[in-house]
Amino acid sequence: MRTVMPKKAASGESTADLLAYLFGPGNHEEHTDPHLVAAWTPGLPCPARTPDRMTLSDLALLLDAPVDALRGPKPAEHVWHVSVRNEPDDRVLSDTEWATVAAEMAAAAGTAPHGDAQACRWVAVRHATDHIHLVATLARQDGRHPRIRGDIPRMHTAARAFETAWNLTPMSPLDRTARRAPVTGEREKAARRGLPEAARESLQRTVREAAARATTTDFLTRLRDAGLRVREHHDEHGALDGYAVALPGDRADHGTRPVWFSGRTLPAPDPRTLPPHDRARRSRPRTPASAKPPPSSPKPAAQRAPVTSPPSATSWWWPPPPPRPRSTTRSAPRPPRSNRPPAPPAPAPSTAPPAPTSKPPPKPWNTHREPPAAAVHPRSWRS
Repeated sequence: MRTVMPKKAASGESTADLLAYLFGPGNHEEHTDPHLVAAWTPGLPCPARTPDRMTLSDLALLLDAPVDALRGPKPAEHVWHVSVRNEPDDRVLSDTEWATVAAEMAAAAGTAPHGDAQACRWVAVRHATDHIHLVATLARQDGRHPRIRGDIPRMHTAARAFETAWNLTPMSPLDRTARRAPVTGEREKAARRGLPEAARESLQRTVREAAARATTTDFLTRLRDAGLRVREHHDEHGALDGYAVALPGDRADHGTRPVWFSGRTLPAPDPRTLPPHDRARRSRPRTPASAKPPPSSPKPAAQRAPVTSPPSATSWWWPPPPPRPRSTTRSAPRPPRSNRPPAPPAPAPSTAPPAPTSKPPPKPWNTHREPPAAAVHPRSWRS
């Protein structure tokens, strides 16, 4: 099975449209004899061969039934689509063999594990001799969402078993150096802590920068110098065979342990696997600035190469005009431009005493008048 097997196609939101394409003639009339080779339930009628028992609309409704029954939020793109292709030089597989491949791929992807009666509903459509299409809806029959993260790497691992058992052309090794996006829990944790990015993204960037500058001996040292916590893993002979890193302060289980990320989950290029020109450039010793030769002085005008005229010397831009002579005297600075009129000068301060005002003096704040002594009642006096 070749390198494009399996290959994940674009997800969608219409199961009926995808089935209509798979069972139709194709964009260039390349589909021949489209039919079902496997499904989530054995004995499912084929819409192409038994249209009186099953139509494309009926099949789409059966596949979408678990999605329509979800009580919580529904996925925006609930159609999962993967094509499984065989090498053209290999022998043509039968429908029974493709059915075995389809069931194993659905189990490896996580859409329909073996023995799980409540898994997602899926079908396998074959309309050519060298490949099939797997179509599933991302909703389990028990109302839960499937866990399909990392489905393509697991399907590649399952394809290796068929290559060995059926003597097929092996595919190229799977490239695991691509960056992995953080999961929802990691993004939510970074938002709670007020961090601009998740811990996985910070570690991926730091590990890649260290791997780009390090050699085979000081890689872990550079990780420690960058401020990361490093945990080494050794085999039974004491040789280093793995490592894990963690961000300071990133802890789990109520702060009892750090969150470690294995080197396999943070892929970085190995300096030993760099291209030859990169290895030569990185291993070339740098010349210190003091050892560099001084810049050469410009050649005199007599030693410079003469300027040759262009093919059309009679054009308007040739010969170029002589440069304008620069003046050695500096002109007076121009006044600043402004649309507003100049402000009048401020009046000089006066030294004369202030002129008397005709305003009456302010009244005292206590205007209460005490009564005279004769007005006091005689009974208030005691002999």
